[in-house]
Amino acid sequence: MGSVNSDLIFTVETLPRPGDTVLASALTSSPGGKGANQALAAARAGAEVQFVGALGSDAAADSLLTHLHANDVGTAGLITVPGPSGAAAIMVDSHAENMIVVAPGANGHLVLDSPAVRMVIADADVVLIQLEIPAPTAVAAARIARDADATVIVNASPPSSSPEMSELASLTDVVVFNESESAEWRWPVPHLVITRGAHGASHITGDRRADIAAPAVEAVDSTGAGDVFAGVLAAGWSTDVDEALQRACAAGALATLVPGAGDCAPVDEAIADALGR
Repeated sequence: MGSVNSDLIFTVETLPRPGDTVLASALTSSPGGKGANQALAAARAGAEVQFVGALGSDAAADSLLTHLHANDVGTAGLITVPGPSGAAAIMVDSHAENMIVVAPGANGHLVLDSPAVRMVIADADVVLIQLEIPAPTAVAAARIARDADATVIVNASPPSSSPEMSELASLTDVVVFNESESAEWRWPVPHLVITRGAHGASHITGDRRADIAAPAVEAVDSTGAGDVFAGVLAAGWSTDVDEALQRACAAGALATLVPGAGDCAPVDEAIADALGR
């Protein structure tokens, strides 16, 4: 459950500082949004996926819907609201680092008014939520999932100071964030998963910490790698946590080999190959 956007991706030599103007060597567009990216990654990793999100009433909505269907992501939980769909502007430099600005559009109006949408959440084994949607909606989804005995995974990105965060934490089994985002999360949950880019990830539960390495790759674009990690982690969490973490690290590394975020998730066979199986 989360955002779905149209992405504009600018390839630049260096990321601009405040007041700078830089020229892009390329401009591309692709589907994106943290929620859609993670849903697609989970589906390509072999999970049966339903996506809960909101599209606008604009032309972009058709291509975003087509993209989800083409990747076997179910859309029974997708609603349409008046106005534009979400959009993002992404700058990627020669070191594969990025800067992102998001206009939420329809994502900012995602609500769970429909019984059919609530049933999609209640029927899930694992519910993966991000924070590019209204915090009250994220809390409502987590509550539905918890009442149905589903595992609740929250990708705490972008960081939020919303007062609802403490309630969301109380309903969360697993929180996923990167090292910079981890400083913004202040609430205890049973499982903390911290992504560390090329260094893999760390899993902390109680007094136990495990560090998981990622395969070494020559990164092209890190945009979307965190989303791929979260989606693949969710796909395997209820089966084998340790294996899910290894697969997520491998998938996140492979995602950096593909420009853009919306289509960078590897298929299940590629993940297995990267792990040497």
